[in-house]
Amino acid sequence: MKRAAISLSNEGSRVAAKLAAAWEACDLFLHSGVTDLPQARRFDRLAELSREIFPVYHGLVYIAPIGAVVRAIAPCIRHKTVDPAVVAVDVGGRWAISLLSGHEGGANELAIDVANILDAEAVISTTTEAVKDLIVGVGCRRGTDADTIVAAIREALAMIHGDLARVRLLASAAIKADELGLWAAARELGLPLRLVAAEEIRNTVRAFEHSDFVQDKVDLPAVAEPAALLAGRRTRLVLPKQILHGLTVAIARESCMSLE
Repeated sequence: MKRAAISLSNEGSRVAAKLAAAWEACDLFLHSGVTDLPQARRFDRLAELSREIFPVYHGLVYIAPIGAVVRAIAPCIRHKTVDPAVVAVDVGGRWAISLLSGHEGGANELAIDVANILDAEAVISTTTEAVKDLIVGVGCRRGTDADTIVAAIREALAMIHGDLARVRLLASAAIKADELGLWAAARELGLPLRLVAAEEIRNTVRAFEHSDFVQDKVDLPAVAEPAALLAGRRTRLVLPKQILHGLTVAIARESCMSLE
């Protein structure tokens, strides 16, 4: 996916640069008033830049106020099957909002990718995603292959009579970011992989089973249970940590906001 990171401010430029550095095919566009990063491409008007790059890139990440982004891209929008994925991020790097082409164009996956890089929260409002309520947390030894991970996930879901179609995310600790088997398993299952920062796991007040083994190996109190709990909102464990096929799996369920 050919991507562009765009920022209007010095604060946002640092977020944009972090994203560009994490992706092989990403161009960096900064407003002419930004004093940082002189090597980046420059622009004067966001709307003019958007018209230029909208048909060129598969994914656009704007680090800018969402209102400014909406106004800039509005004249460019054609159809969800051809428009690029658009994600808006605040200058503090706290929120990654899937803004346009969430499902068909891949903005939902792009928002999660951005969230993983920035340790941000991905905001996804697509109805088909909102009705999915399960998050599967996985902890695995280094080098575990995708087939083993997939088998363990399927077995864990069967234990709660859960359908794969109800799973919104796979989740693990950010220290597992280089586990090829984990990424391959996510692709095979057609699910995004959410990586939870180590400090978030260490500092959470959520209750989960601690593991001396995991603490000794990766300096974390656990992986599967806290990852499942922290990757979503209003979560509770429906399957505590299970050791299956040599790895740990836990499942959390998200609850929708009560309207009562």
